[in-house]
Amino acid sequence: MIRVAQLLLSLSILVFLHELGHFTLAKLFKTRVEKFYLFFNPWFSIFKFKKGDTEYGLGWLPLGGYVKISGMIDESMDKEQMKQPPQPWEFRTKKAWQRLLILLGGVIVNFILAFVIYIFMSWTWGDNYVSINKVNNYGISPDSLGLALGLDQGDKIISVNDKEIKSFSGVYKEWIISSPHKLTVERNNKKIDLYLQDEDIAKIIDHGIFFNPGIPVEVKQIIENSPAEKAGIDTGTRIIAIDSVKINYLDDFKAQVDSFKNQTVNILALKNSDTLKYTINIPDSAKIGIYIDPDIYDTIHYTFAKSIPRGINKTFEEISSYWKQLGMMVRPKTKAYKSVGSFITIGKLFPKKWDWERFWYITALLSIMLAILNLLPIPGLDGGHALFVLTEMITGKKPGDKFLQNAQTVGMIILLLLIVYAFGNDIIRNFFIN
Repeated sequence: MIRVAQLLLSLSILVFLHELGHFTLAKLFKTRVEKFYLFFNPWFSIFKFKKGDTEYGLGWLPLGGYVKISGMIDESMDKEQMKQPPQPWEFRTKKAWQRLLILLGGVIVNFILAFVIYIFMSWTWGDNYVSINKVNNYGISPDSLGLALGLDQGDKIISVNDKEIKSFSGVYKEWIISSPHKLTVERNNKKIDLYLQDEDIAKIIDHGIFFNPGIPVEVKQIIENSPAEKAGIDTGTRIIAIDSVKINYLDDFKAQVDSFKNQTVNILALKNSDTLKYTINIPDSAKIGIYIDPDIYDTIHYTFAKSIPRGINKTFEEISSYWKQLGMMVRPKTKAYKSVGSFITIGKLFPKKWDWERFWYITALLSIMLAILNLLPIPGLDGGHALFVLTEMITGKKPGDKFLQNAQTVGMIILLLLIVYAFGNDIIRNFFIN
């Protein structure tokens, strides 16, 4: 329920401000707005009231929202209004540049919202990330897919596409979405270039995370009355083997502990150059009661003045990243289209416990996604409407109402099919794939 609450709050903020962008610019150019709704209201509204020429309301279907602008061919498909003589307060009688700004008002607000959120996030929390420099003290730990893609235990990350990346998550994202998908690592004091093909990206999308920081198993704390305490394991020790199986990193340790559940095993550890041996019974939970606190995190703090350029840069970074991800969708071999999801997928982005930092980060990201998707030249979206106005501004010829109505119908069919596809993907992932 907490995830649902966060999703609804985030969508409410995004949709309200997006529609407010259209509304504000329409009013600025003295264009009548007949309805302003948060969420859709087929058949009935949760509540509504009228002030001036505008009906304000809350719909029951949280799939978006809308403003109905007089004299505009939109999802309302109000053909009767378009048959009447044009009025000075109608959208269709406004100058082309005014109509263009009204159409782009929601997108503009979404980008501004992302700027504002990232600025205040930078000021409040700073940048928290897993530092590549610190990870490189020990190198990385790839799983079977990572090994198949050419990675090796202990590899140190140098760059992605010849660009130095400071955060571990940034390496993941940039290597997958940015062409030519080149990762440079240091191995045995030599630089090695690794490249991903579209087929590799498809495997990664199906598989998920395929390498982690190579964290040594250095015991920082022992939980009271745990198997580790009963076995006599002490803080400051570094576990190097379980029943003669060598342990390099935390990933190895977790895998071995899981394989020895409900068994008694010998653990070898190092402390002050001494090799120590412990006998321990591993419970069914595969948790022996040790706490690892790897020193791989960094935080950059910003003053409010410095948070402004940081927030703006962060917004452009996310815009570039999302645009590249959309580009992958049209490359069939990547199978990136399989990752498309509906509100179920979006809802899972939010944490199970309320976390304001995570909430605002996801809201800013969704605001960018909403803006970019709305700019796509599909009739029915802001970008589709804007494309026709831009064509009019260039050619001097305004598309006829009949053409616009047909284009709107086609666009709505396309959008409906995309929604069905996204929901279908979610249903398959959540109910038919283990």
